[in-house]
Amino acid sequence: MPRPRRITICDFYNTLLFGARGALLDQNRRVDLSRGPRMPFTWRRSGKRIMNPDRREIFRVLHESGCFVMPNPWDLGTARVLAQIGFPAIATTSSGLAWSMGRQDNNVTLDETVRHLHAVAQAVDIPVNADFTNGFAIMPADVANNVAAAVTTGVAGLSIEDSTYDDASPLFEFELAVDRIRAARRAIDESRTGVLLTARSEGFIVGRPDLAETIRRLTAYAEAGADCLYAPGIREKSDISAVVGAVAPKPVNVLVGSDFTTVGELAALGVRRISVGGALARAAWGSFLYAAQEIAEHGTFARLSSAVPFPVLNRRFDPSA
Repeated sequence: MPRPRRITICDFYNTLLFGARGALLDQNRRVDLSRGPRMPFTWRRSGKRIMNPDRREIFRVLHESGCFVMPNPWDLGTARVLAQIGFPAIATTSSGLAWSMGRQDNNVTLDETVRHLHAVAQAVDIPVNADFTNGFAIMPADVANNVAAAVTTGVAGLSIEDSTYDDASPLFEFELAVDRIRAARRAIDESRTGVLLTARSEGFIVGRPDLAETIRRLTAYAEAGADCLYAPGIREKSDISAVVGAVAPKPVNVLVGSDFTTVGELAALGVRRISVGGALARAAWGSFLYAAQEIAEHGTFARLSSAVPFPVLNRRFDPSA
């Protein structure tokens, strides 16, 4: 059998440019992560040329037109495989990281998160967006300090949410929430890194599914300097369309954790970016748990028959392949 053709990161972005993204999903093609890009080269999307592109520049251009999927790995192996498959960018997931460490979501420290962001950003050649939860702080000055640390890791983007993690009052008060985004913006600008800032309003996933309040917050976050807006939990087409229209021309991210929609449907609504949060991690944990429970409860091993063959998985991490 002939060896798979190598695809350099340059080939990957040129393929993305010319619209033949389906070719990257061919199982006989592999992105070569052992070699850096052949510089100089030009990356173009929607008529914009970038010479010697930085991943942050590429990430920003991805948000300017069309719609792209940014899946969420939870460790270095899953990050590298998603890059190999051909996704143009990836994002970390706080829940996926926490579960991989044997913890509940929102129980990973700032230092652990910063180390994780650095490791993932160094593991792949595509842009990485950081799930930076609520900034690991309450007051805007503290959020700014933490964001300043995060943007040194090599990430191309970073998101800040307005969750308090307090069931009685799950969202930060409006003015404080806006000030926190403004502080994150200031920290990024002072770092001169060009990291793209995403502001998240969490009402639909913390028991406050109020579309008017969500739009009020997202528009205020946009005015405070957010580059991309995100309301995880919105699923109805009318709600998604309303959010897209309210913050236009700034891009909107939609979270997809089940099969309630498609890329084509969201693109038609004007959505620029799609992420899956902890859904890939949940899918992996589902296979693991069901197989383990079958063994423990029934003494049978039927679910192991659906496992990825050892040689196939091992080849994914062969630096010479």
